[in-house]
Amino acid sequence: MYSPDKGKTGLKRIFNAWGYSLAGFKAAYQNEAAFRQVTWMSIVLIPVTFFLPVSPVEQAMMIFVCLFSVVVELLNSAIENVVDRISLERHELSKRAKDMGSAAQFIALLIVFFTWVIILGHKFIN
Repeated sequence: MYSPDKGKTGLKRIFNAWGYSLAGFKAAYQNEAAFRQVTWMSIVLIPVTFFLPVSPVEQAMMIFVCLFSVVVELLNSAIENVVDRISLERHELSKRAKDMGSAAQFIALLIVFFTWVIILGHKFIN
């Protein structure tokens, strides 16, 4: 099946992409509890960085890892939705795909945790 939006260029393509992105955020927020949780974690943690005694590079790293976790959760949710679209029937490959997406998000959250602990630990212990 051919999409009528394929082949668009310039501002029309950018406008369409913007709309698809907003629809994706809305769908993820409305339908995925994990996405809401990671989003709210970022909404709380990112502003906190502006009040911490960290360098601009450290602040950027702390913000980046939060946003990285949001990206990973979007991809994880996309994988889960595609697998469910194909079939709700239990299958080892479906389970494996969903488990791998979950593992990726677990690693992303560990990156958030250790980045924050290392930066803040260095600031407050020394």
